[in-house]
Amino acid sequence: MPILLFCKMQFSIHKKFQLNGKSFQKIHLCHSALDAESKFNISSDVFSFLSDFLSDSETISVHTSGSTGKPKLIEIRKEFMINSALATGEFFDLKENTTALLCMNSSFIAGKMMLVRAMALGWQLDVISPSLNPLKEVEKQYDFCAMVPMQVHHSFDELDKIKKLIIGGGVISKDLESKLKTIKTEVFATYGMTETITHIAARKVNGESESCYTVLSDVKITKDERGCLVIDAPKVSSVKVVTNDLIDLISTNEFEWLGRFDTIINSGGIKLIPEQIEGKLFEIISDRFFVAGIADEVLGEKLVLIVENIESEKLKNVILSNAKNLSLSKYEIPKEIYFVGEFIETDTKKIQRKMTLDLVSF
Repeated sequence: MPILLFCKMQFSIHKKFQLNGKSFQKIHLCHSALDAESKFNISSDVFSFLSDFLSDSETISVHTSGSTGKPKLIEIRKEFMINSALATGEFFDLKENTTALLCMNSSFIAGKMMLVRAMALGWQLDVISPSLNPLKEVEKQYDFCAMVPMQVHHSFDELDKIKKLIIGGGVISKDLESKLKTIKTEVFATYGMTETITHIAARKVNGESESCYTVLSDVKITKDERGCLVIDAPKVSSVKVVTNDLIDLISTNEFEWLGRFDTIINSGGIKLIPEQIEGKLFEIISDRFFVAGIADEVLGEKLVLIVENIESEKLKNVILSNAKNLSLSKYEIPKEIYFVGEFIETDTKKIQRKMTLDLVSF
């Protein structure tokens, strides 16, 4: 007999929910992950999450991404995950029978939430192994999908298989955003974190594109004395979330993201926001890169550029000569350029800036 797993909280799996083509009136998982993989064609990670989510516990353990520090294990209330799923469905107009593709790692919150959305909203969800180009072997059309920027970059020629795409887990480069404006797929950049159970805001990237993020329902935003975003979202977090994200507060439900407070570079008394400088440099650098501040006897911190490539004097000269033609102030032009063969990444493919910087011999 299979083990039937029921959730004691006030949540019923939507009767239209399908997982890899299988209809479920009730989620019934087999005795082991191996049996589940055979019966439903799901991985042990997906099996483990479904088992945990449908258990008696009111919370679930989730690892943060670790992009700004060591990954942390935090407890998230299942009630909040369901609320987040419902808010996503409302914001993006994703009703029952939506066909959706999960191509992200289900060990992290973004992948887990695709499963919760499907169960709560009655989607037909297909799950495939995460990869750089998850759409390469896909032959059908989907209404909805979520990806990280790296996946979008490698899947660009296949994006017509998706009607509505959300991108999270990292900043979309100016080059990629420019390319996305040319396709028919509706594309949204999302803002959020593990602590807010993925996105609490989104902005349209193509079509009638937007420069600012609009928050989902029941989310209030303010700005603290540092100029950083403060999120009050009682349906997904029991406490206000004080971020290190510098913003322009456009209205009570809109903001423009500027960069990270904890990456600000103070160079000779001039405060430089790396993300703003990188946005300008994206126009001339095709490789992955970032800017950072390193210790300097005169300036306190010196602005440097780190490029993922084999060191090249030609590339260095091209960057420096073109940088002066961009809308960079004299303070925003890197004082030095360093090359790293391969950047260090988190498990979710975000660049570990500090650890990568430690690889450079200054």
